[in-house]
Amino acid sequence: QVQLVESGGGSAQAGGSLRLSCAASGRTFSSYAMGWFRQASGKEREFVAAIRWSGGRTYYADSVKGRFTISKDNAKNTVYLQMNSLKPEDTAVYYCAAELAGTVVDDAGEYDYWGQGTQVTVSS
Repeated sequence: QVQLVESGGGSAQAGGSLRLSCAASGRTFSSYAMGWFRQASGKEREFVAAIRWSGGRTYYADSVKGRFTISKDNAKNTVYLQMNSLKPEDTAVYYCAAELAGTVVDDAGEYDYWGQGTQVTVSS
C-alpha cells in the first residue's frame, strides 16, 4: 500500500509561484513513476508532469512546459512541483499519483495510488 499526501497549494497572483509537495510512504519507490495531475471545475482530470523515480526522467504537458518543474528527493520520498509564471488557467485541484509499472506516464488510468488533492487558485 502507498500513501500520498500533498501540500503547498493555495492562492497566487498571475505571474507568481507556488510549490507543491507530495510525501509518499508505505513502499519503496525505486520502480515507480510519480505524476501530477489537475482537475479544474467542470473539466476532466489532465496530466501535468511526471518523473521516473529511478533515473529521474521528466515529462511535461505542453501547457506547463517551461513554467513548471517536477523534481524528487529520494531521501525524503517526496516529489515536488515548482510552478512559476502562474496563469489563471492553472487554477485547479492538483493531485499527486504513483504508478507501479508501465511506460505510459500521462494517462491517469495507469496510476495506482492517488493523494487527496490540493487546491491551487490563480487570480488575474
